[in-house]
This record gives sequence, structure tokens and C-alpha cells, in this order.
Amino acid sequence: MNSKLWIKKALSTCSMVAILATYSMVALAGDVKAAGELIVNGNNVVTVNGEAAKSGRTIFTSSIISTPADAGATLNLGKAGTIELAPDSSMTLSFDSDVVNIDLTSGAVTNLRSAQAVNVTAGGRLQAVTAGETVSAAAAQDDDSTKKTKAAWWPYALVFGGAIAAILLVATNNDGADLGGSTTVVSPNR
Repeated sequence: MNSKLWIKKALSTCSMVAILATYSMVALAGDVKAAGELIVNGNNVVTVNGEAAKSGRTIFTSSIISTPADAGATLNLGKAGTIELAPDSSMTLSFDSDVVNIDLTSGAVTNLRSAQAVNVTAGGRLQAVTAGETVSAAAAQDDDSTKKTKAAWWPYALVFGGAIAAILLVATNNDGADLGGSTTVVSPNR
């Protein structure tokens, strides 16, 4: 009888350990790292984190993706959306299951589909890009240089205007001083 009881206890303990191991593995696997798929247009090669990559490559967050001058790429990020990278472009991509952040250093990027607006930083400006919109790094940099150029002339205009006002004030202010020869000059040398 003791052997039957011992076998029942051993089987119960093994069953409990198996159930605990199974459910703890499911709980630990709950935090899935976000991943996307790279689709290269044509048979060209795109660079991902400095390595050559072809269609079907898995893309993880914080990836640096660069396209050559003759090929673009599409990034399928699952629920987060689908992004198209134009030829001759470079970007750093960060994303999770809902939000996509792009730091665009050159070229252009198009938001083909997304649940939320994609946050694109181009030329030092952060833009929220909705589905169907395109952002170019060159256009963002041109906008910044135009704004700086327009704002740069104000200090010069103020200084120049102040100098003209001072000259006019001195020239029109006649307080009776005659600069002609009615003044007696005493010289110690004579």
C-alpha cells in the first residue's frame, strides 16, 4: 500500500511540475519583440545596419536602412503600418506594435498605411505623417534654410536703420555751434 501511495505522489508531483513549466513558458513568451519585413523593389540589395539585405529580411526596431540610387524598399511593420522608402534614401527606424518613429537623413519616405500617424524627423523638424503622405529630407532642410535666411536680415536692418536715424538726428540738430572761424585758438607753441 505504501508503494501505491508513493507512486501516486510521484505522478502528482511530476504533473504539477509539467503544468507549472508549461504555463510559465507561455507567460514569459508574452512580451514579443516587434518585427517587420523588408520588401526590396526588384533584385537589388538594400543595406540594413551596414549589411546587404534582400526581400524577406526581418527588420527589428532601431534598424538603419539605406537604399541605393536605383532601388526603393517597402517595410511591412504588421499592425503598425507599411512604409515605403524611396531610392537613394537613408533612415533610422524605431517602432513597436502601434507607433512608428523615423529619423530620415536623406531621400524620402511615404506612409502607405498605418493605424496612427508616423513620426518622421527630417532636417531637424518632427512631422506627423498620415497615410498617403510623403516626407522628403531635402525639402525639410530647404524649409529650415529658407526660414533662417528670412529671419537673418532683421538684425542688420535694425542696426542700419539706427545708424541712419543717428546721422539724421545729429545733422538736423543745430544748437548754435558754429564750426566756422569765429573761435579764437590759443596755441602754446607760438
